[in-house]
Amino acid sequence: MRIGIHLVLLFFVSSTLFAQYTDQINSNRPGESIGAFSVGTGVIQFEAGGEYRFYKHKGYNNSKVNGTIGFFSLRWGFLLEQLELTYEGSYLLDKLTSAIVTPNPTYKQDGFLRNFIGVKYLVYDPFKRKEEINVYSWNANNSFRIRDLIPAVSLTVGANFNPKQNDQAFPYGDVFNIINRPILYRNIGGIGITEPLFSYRATLATQSHFLGTWVFVTNFSYDRIASDFPEQSYILTLTHTFSPKWSVYMENQGIYSEVYVDQIFRTGAAFLLTDDIQIEGSLGANTKDSPALISVNAGVSYRLDFHKDKDKAGIRSEKDRKKALKKERKGLDKQAKKASKSERKAQRKARKN
Repeated sequence: MRIGIHLVLLFFVSSTLFAQYTDQINSNRPGESIGAFSVGTGVIQFEAGGEYRFYKHKGYNNSKVNGTIGFFSLRWGFLLEQLELTYEGSYLLDKLTSAIVTPNPTYKQDGFLRNFIGVKYLVYDPFKRKEEINVYSWNANNSFRIRDLIPAVSLTVGANFNPKQNDQAFPYGDVFNIINRPILYRNIGGIGITEPLFSYRATLATQSHFLGTWVFVTNFSYDRIASDFPEQSYILTLTHTFSPKWSVYMENQGIYSEVYVDQIFRTGAAFLLTDDIQIEGSLGANTKDSPALISVNAGVSYRLDFHKDKDKAGIRSEKDRKKALKKERKGLDKQAKKASKSERKAQRKARKN
């Protein structure tokens, strides 16, 4: 019994030494929200995908946009387990069919919807001093506890870069800008609305784990700071893992600015191919008709794992940690056998006497 307790304690202590780094890939996909945790030091992670979007704008006589978006993000854990450098980019190629005039002209456009670089820091980690697993009670480990709702909290700050200030196809994400600019009410005779070369973004992210298989993530962002039309938004994402490989999610995003206001809902699934590769797909739609939006998304996440960490015992990597744990178990088993053998000898000697 004493050996069993030692093994449990050894498992618990060794697992808490790697609170940020995980054995399996930690991806922000699918969905638009970002998790509170970083990828871990020495990890370089790529997250990419493609999305088909269809817009239809009632206010522009049902003008339509058919477009394809390429998403790419790069995440690098450096210096500290809590620190991550991140790049997020999305580039849209579309065809707009205007119904404002007859015959309906078409326009081909392309440009960045997002071009952001920033730094994320984990401010609070509730799992840092998480209690050990109760090996005798499934119910104790899987029942709902109020303290499970206490979230991890991170802050991401950075800058948006707009390489085409006066010739941007989609300023402030407006895919109908080419119609709005020369024909309708805003900036007649001018160049229309434009974004500055640089603007700034801050995102507060929280992440809660409960009932063993559920994760709830929230994002609250203040975007395009120092521009003419700053934007506020929130994202709520609920994820459920129902097998070691499969997970599903639901998401709601609210966007509020003087240029664009929307409510978007998404749902999708992810599959873990290996510990370092995840694939996923999702569907999305909004709740308005100015414009109405439908989206279909698919993507992949891949990490290069060069993570190394050093604990008090001098363990240099996760593989070394597992080897050390296995060695420790063998040592404990050997001690137990030796103690049992000595005890049997003592019993035989006592019977002879």
